[in-house]
Amino acid sequence: MQACVILFAMSAPNVKATVRFVTEDLFLGITPSGHALPLDTDKERSSAPSPVELLLVALGSCTATDVASILAKRRQHVTKYVVEVSGERREEYPRSFTSMKVHHILTGKSISAKAVAQAIELSDTKYCSVAATLRPGVEIQSTFEIIEDQAYETRE
Repeated sequence: MQACVILFAMSAPNVKATVRFVTEDLFLGITPSGHALPLDTDKERSSAPSPVELLLVALGSCTATDVASILAKRRQHVTKYVVEVSGERREEYPRSFTSMKVHHILTGKSISAKAVAQAIELSDTKYCSVAATLRPGVEIQSTFEIIEDQAYETRE
């Protein structure tokens, strides 16, 4: 009888993901935490995200997590937060990203533009591991917009 113990910590210096071939450009990725994620590299079928699409999502979710946490600590009242990530790729192979644009759209009540700018800067330069991994090969440009939550204006 064998016992299986899974120990996981993303902060550990070494983590391991597994990718298994399923069929015809379809793969199953297993994250270090044990979550299964289908990947499809067939553009015609497109039944699951491609690895390149996941790179965009990884950058957006990494910085969003940082920014949301920082703004909450600074008592900014954010009611909705969307991050849009787009990228430009080389024409020749390998078709790596040359640049990515990260646009933060925050909705809330009296959100401070200074607090948002500082939170994004901290994420870009200190906390976001995905951005740090992509640099210096990929130029990452971050922008933001703040939308005043209309629900609060009608209540007052």
